[in-house]
Amino acid sequence: MQQTTRTEMRPVKYHYADSFWCTYLISVFAASIAETVTYPLDLTKTRLQIQGEAAATAAAGGLKKTKYRGMFATARGIIREEGALKLWQGVTPALYRHVVYSGVRIVTYDGLRRKLRNGNNDFALWKSAVAGVGAGGLAQWLASPADLVKVHIQMEGRRRLMGLEPRVHGAAHAFREIVARGGIAGLWKGSIPNVQRAALVNLGDLTTYDTVKHIVMKRTGLPDCHMVHVISSICAGLVAAT
Repeated sequence: MQQTTRTEMRPVKYHYADSFWCTYLISVFAASIAETVTYPLDLTKTRLQIQGEAAATAAAGGLKKTKYRGMFATARGIIREEGALKLWQGVTPALYRHVVYSGVRIVTYDGLRRKLRNGNNDFALWKSAVAGVGAGGLAQWLASPADLVKVHIQMEGRRRLMGLEPRVHGAAHAFREIVARGGIAGLWKGSIPNVQRAALVNLGDLTTYDTVKHIVMKRTGLPDCHMVHVISSICAGLVAAT
């Protein structure tokens, strides 16, 4: 049996599915679906994180005390008090973020992978790590404005918990408020820690995906198929999450 190498991770001949725009659009589409499905969990997590702060602030200011609720109770409370659609409050800028972040990180990594291969088309682990860090950092920096808008919208939940009126009403309003207060540069406020985190996440994510895919194909003899992609994606997700 012919030995599988890292050069067989992708076909030698590229067709439209490997083109820049096809890769970009598919990456954005897949990430947007995943974001839409899991967004209520993200919103609930944010509400839980700010719940303690809101309770302390309310008690100090003599406002209505906020009762602590767990994850599922928080989700039920949002549905009961604000409506089911509020579970997707702020999803619009999150999707805008993926138009930039997910597309840029994948096509940048793919481009760097092609450029950094040696004469034998081998892609060393350290090169994969460098490509992952570079692609993740660049993508996050470009997507920082959309990320900041999303956080501003989600943070309005704290004001609601405290019984206060919201300060922003949607993505466009939040964008205008940020620019009015800090100018264009304000859209990148706090971006450095996020860029660093994204670089490390993609170091684990993209590098693990490529490495696991290579190992699975080499050890099992499987072709570049859906099963290999699923196994590689699960491993990459676990590494990136931890």
